[in-house]
Amino acid sequence: MILSDTRILEEIEKGTIKIEPYDRECLGSNSYDVHLGKHLARYVNKELDARAHNAIEHFDIPEEGIVLYPHEFYLGVTAEYTETHAHVPFLEGKSSTGRLGIDIHATAGKGDVGFCGNWTLEISVKQPVRVYAGMPIGQLIYFPVDGEIEVKYNQKKNAKYSGQHSKPVESMMWKNKF
Repeated sequence: MILSDTRILEEIEKGTIKIEPYDRECLGSNSYDVHLGKHLARYVNKELDARAHNAIEHFDIPEEGIVLYPHEFYLGVTAEYTETHAHVPFLEGKSSTGRLGIDIHATAGKGDVGFCGNWTLEISVKQPVRVYAGMPIGQLIYFPVDGEIEVKYNQKKNAKYSGQHSKPVESMMWKNKF
């Protein structure tokens, strides 16, 4: 079951969902639109190693936008900081974004109860496309949880992405033992 607009508003009022900045115009029937932040990043090396800490370089989107290219992988970030304390948040692309050939995540569309931060986006494009800071990029939907949560994500000792800031965060796979 997905939360409706009235349920999302109730949860915001209760403090179990937090969105900053919040704009009532961005609330859909059962989702909340999020926007592309002004910071992007790219991995420094073309070959990545899952066991290594792969460095990224950050850059800002200029006012006139920036063209993203196929066969390049970009990390972006939502302009919105979110907290979700009682529901499972899912980030999906907007249909308008998809129709421009922009994918906003490769595999990481689901958040955890207790996630607090800006969402890092895993951006790839089908053809060259100019993007702008502040453009609608995705939508958050919220699912209720059945049962008690023993440990929320932001309370886990090994939560690698808790408290993400307004700049994209690289893969932390290297922190896993394998």
